[in-house]
Amino acid sequence: MGAVPTTLTESPLALTRRARRINRELGELYPDAHTELDFTTPLELSVATILSAQSTDKLVNTVTPTLFAKYRTAADYAGADRAELEDLVHATGFFRNKTNSIMKLGQALVERFDGEVPHTLAELVTLPGFGRKTANVVLGNAFDVPGITVDTHFGRLARRWHWTDSTDPVKVEHEVGDLIPKKDWTILSHRVIWHGRRVCHARKPACGACAIARLCPSYGEGPTDPIVAAKLVKTPEQVAQTA
Repeated sequence: MGAVPTTLTESPLALTRRARRINRELGELYPDAHTELDFTTPLELSVATILSAQSTDKLVNTVTPTLFAKYRTAADYAGADRAELEDLVHATGFFRNKTNSIMKLGQALVERFDGEVPHTLAELVTLPGFGRKTANVVLGNAFDVPGITVDTHFGRLARRWHWTDSTDPVKVEHEVGDLIPKKDWTILSHRVIWHGRRVCHARKPACGACAIARLCPSYGEGPTDPIVAAKLVKTPEQVAQTA
């Protein structure tokens, strides 16, 4: 497998075509890509996403069944006993800050949105515990409103593929959004994040075992020997432990 020309020599049209080809091939690699947080309502996803900061989705998913059974509405969170809520989310880390964010989120939803999670980016980013990343997670997965979720995996891969050279998440979001059709933004986020967790690691990407290596201008940053690279690819079980 060889590298393709970098975006320094690509025309805008060639870059767009390569980006869309990567998106299509990631779709073939990960046909079941989805958010790995368990939820049934926009409020549940909002809370789960807040809890996922500096934690793993697997760990959050062990905490939320009890949490969601006890707190069913925004008003429940707004009026929660702080000590009880802290105890329930303790395992996810930074439990005091997360409890504060969740209680304030409940209060804001009750006071400003009749207890319902709004479904526009402009409104969501005004909520406690929400930034653009959390807002796009909720928009895309709870409301089916296209959004690009720029986490550490997404940003890393977007730069490796030379879709952007920015480290600013908002710039990454907009520059990638210019390359990929809007209808694909949410599923693209899942596909890229899944690839980043499984194959295109931060320190040692499994280049020699990567199905889209021929489309990657950063091919060779990790081992290119297929046997060596294959050992770096994470299994679903390994991903669950770290995601």
